[in-house]
Amino acid sequence: MSKLRKWLLATLGILAVTAAQADPDRWIREGWKDTDFDKTSIEWSEIRSGGPPKDGIPSIDDPKFIGLAEADDLAAVEPVISLAIDGDARAYPLGILIWHEIVNDVVGGVPVAVTYCPLCNSSVVFDRRHERGVLEFGTTGKLRNSDLVMYDRQTESWWQQFTGEAIVGAMLGEKLKRKPAALMSFQMFAERYPDGRVLVPNNPTMRRYGQNPYVGYDRSARPFLYRGDMPDGIEPMARVVVVTREGAEPLIVSMDAIRAATADSSSTPYEAENTRLTWQAGQASALDMPNIAEGRDVGTVKAYDVSSGDPVPLPYDVTFAFVAHAFHPEIKIRQ
Repeated sequence: MSKLRKWLLATLGILAVTAAQADPDRWIREGWKDTDFDKTSIEWSEIRSGGPPKDGIPSIDDPKFIGLAEADDLAAVEPVISLAIDGDARAYPLGILIWHEIVNDVVGGVPVAVTYCPLCNSSVVFDRRHERGVLEFGTTGKLRNSDLVMYDRQTESWWQQFTGEAIVGAMLGEKLKRKPAALMSFQMFAERYPDGRVLVPNNPTMRRYGQNPYVGYDRSARPFLYRGDMPDGIEPMARVVVVTREGAEPLIVSMDAIRAATADSSSTPYEAENTRLTWQAGQASALDMPNIAEGRDVGTVKAYDVSSGDPVPLPYDVTFAFVAHAFHPEIKIRQ
């Protein structure tokens, strides 16, 4: 039996117990004494234990970086979250984030939270500035729709990583502002930002960095830790791209449709609703093989607003179809 299967069976056992005990009294006993559970927008039964306790998956709060020339242990195809603000370009390898899920950083003078949820393959960057001050985020150890539930250390409100919305606590209903970022190969990042810097572990022996603890997860027929409705007409674990604009419904497009539209250099990019989506080969899946660098090629997507003529990068997320459907059931996934 694979390590992933053993872990999932153990976790499902935990879920069977905690599903009946998903309530604030239990969570207060777990250490959430400062969370205002009188304020929530969800049903308590939607919250599941992911296994680890509060901060059991430790965020990186004092990130360390090196130059490209020093990052000789990263393969060209390894996936990184690319973030550039005011000339400050940084790469956050999923081989590190898969073990920590949140990096509290300051890029180009802007406090940001760089986040990754492995069970959703969701990588989102948020601005941490708020009228209450600069927020710092950690992991609750909880899941909703298989997605990471974060918390801020200022009020201990709970936030949905996929949407950036506070779902429990004093910050209820607040939404974090997203920063345009891209999931791309390390080679693509190095070519685009020759002066960029790369996140490295503070303690290289703390975890099996560069290794995937969820071997074969994105080749599964169905997600293991999800009990909601499945999308129609598309495999639950198919990759989709969710493009977000302030004040507008997300545009959700299957990766296959984008790849088909940009099959070769002479093809026309996928365009819809003033949005241009392109696909380029050369990025390994972080959720396929034991060694992330050996994962199958899932390619890199870029998203642009073309409403004014000149392409402007848009915030977007590459996730699974079941996740997009869970959070946006009213929006059809374009294929």
